[in-house]
Amino acid sequence: MIIIAGPHTASTDFFLGLAVRSVLRLGYIKFLGKAELFRPPFGFIFRWLGGTPVDRSGSRNMVQQVVDKFNKADRLVIAMSPEGTRQKVDRLRTGFYHIALGANVPILMAAFDFANRKVIFDTPFYLSGNEQDDFLKILRFLGPVQGKVPELGLTQLWQEYEQKAGSKPV
Repeated sequence: MIIIAGPHTASTDFFLGLAVRSVLRLGYIKFLGKAELFRPPFGFIFRWLGGTPVDRSGSRNMVQQVVDKFNKADRLVIAMSPEGTRQKVDRLRTGFYHIALGANVPILMAAFDFANRKVIFDTPFYLSGNEQDDFLKILRFLGPVQGKVPELGLTQLWQEYEQKAGSKPV
């Protein structure tokens, strides 16, 4: 499966994710990192932390690389940020979405709720293939949650998606 964790508003989110993984004894959960991070002399640290390298050069399709990793593995769980950055975003990234569709794996949403000092998990689900509806579902979960830096969160994006959807149930 793919775990999408957010809102990703601070560099400490990575360490919080590692801590949650450790406390829950989920050491098999991996994260993606650019291949350059896995070279000597410090590459072993990123592997030890649970990283798996991907080639992000223009000639390589990163989504297909990760789909191939899922297809080759007996068990693989990768954690990703749907924003792809710690900056304020005006849209969610689509890589995690296309990986989940291509590998036919479910999504588990995790929210770092700093306002209430909790990490919240939702029920895993398979994507419908309707990107707008699927992203609205994701934003309905992550949008109300306050990250460490609230102004960088997903609230505004969630509200914009709600306006586009009108009263359409998801």
